[in-house]
This record gives sequence, structure tokens and C-alpha cells, in this order.
Amino acid sequence: MIRKLFLFLIILGFSTGYVSAQFFVRTSDLFQKSDENSHAGHLNIIQNPEIDTMISRYILVNKNLKEKNSYYGMEGCRIQIYSSSNRNAKVESRNARAEFFNKFPDITSYELFEGPAWYKIRAGDFRTKTEATRLFLIISKEFPDAYLVHDFINFPDLNTK
Repeated sequence: MIRKLFLFLIILGFSTGYVSAQFFVRTSDLFQKSDENSHAGHLNIIQNPEIDTMISRYILVNKNLKEKNSYYGMEGCRIQIYSSSNRNAKVESRNARAEFFNKFPDITSYELFEGPAWYKIRAGDFRTKTEATRLFLIISKEFPDAYLVHDFINFPDLNTK
């Protein structure tokens, strides 16, 4: 009985140490400015501490997505026009991408490689499935094997109309 209690306390001690070592951001830390301007005011944020927890989780999730995908972006939709793992997949994927570029030069396409041997060509950066559907109907006439996929997309350019 004492061994079980001792083992429980050790596990509890490690788990609390792990939790306290996690990344945590306070909202007031996000809005700090350097003291370059001595006439600057002071920002006092009064809010529920649970909001700080949610902001920390959001930052941590996005940090993990960046490490996983090696670029910044957001969740969205793309149109997959090619996917294969056969011997000539690399050459075929480049040919499919060139053909797509000739037919749709205004739409950005992306070449992806997923191990062990899957080559994929995806097109567009759409925030929602609804945005992608209009273009998908046009592309599917030229590429009948195309379909919509959820993907990690680049941030949209908000400066264009």
C-alpha cells in the first residue's frame, strides 16, 4: 500500500512539473512597448484569467503548426488535381502542374511530396469550402480526377480586392 502511495506521489510530482513548464502568455505581455517614448501612456487590462489561458493555447497550437509545416498559414481548402505513388509519379506530377499552369495561370499551384512516395499537386488558397467550390467546378471539367481537400493554406492577401 505504501509503495502504491509513493509511486502515485512521484507520478503526481512529475506531472505537475511538466504542466508548470509549459508555455504561458499573459495578454498584458502581448501589448508591451519599449520605453522609447517617455510620454506614452500605460495600458491596464482587466479581464478574466481564463482568457489568458485561451490565448496561450492558441499561440501554442499555431507555434506547433508552424513547426510541423515549416511555414505560417491557416486552415483552409485546396483543390487536389493530381496524386500518385507509381514509379513515374514525380515526372507525371510536374507534367500535371505544367498543364494546370497553362490552363489556369492565375491560380497558384503547389507541389507536395508525402512519404514514402506520394506526389501531389494542389491548387488555390481558399478559406472555406464554399470559396473553393466555384473554382472546383471549373477545374473539374479539365481535370476530372480533381477533388477538394482540407489543407494548411497561406494567409490571404487582404490588400487586393
